[in-house]
Amino acid sequence: MGLLDKAKEQATKLADKAQEAGKAGQEKLKDVQAKRAADGLLRDLGAAIWAGRADDEAKVRAQLTAHEAEHGPIDTALDEGDTA
Repeated sequence: MGLLDKAKEQATKLADKAQEAGKAGQEKLKDVQAKRAADGLLRDLGAAIWAGRADDEAKVRAQLTAHEAEHGPIDTALDEGDTA
């Protein structure tokens, strides 16, 4: 095998690894965005309940249900360092 063939093979392997890393990064980004959206919905739900706005509460609950259907259950456990 010639030097150019080896270089081409290495370049192909590196490109494959970079593509895999890119896909993993995109998945992580989607997860973070889904968590932020869920956090916002939970905040909105709390605000609606606190203010006694039943119409807003029902809307946010419907949005939460749709979010959970798309992204799975929302993790409501506190992360380390979070306060209640």
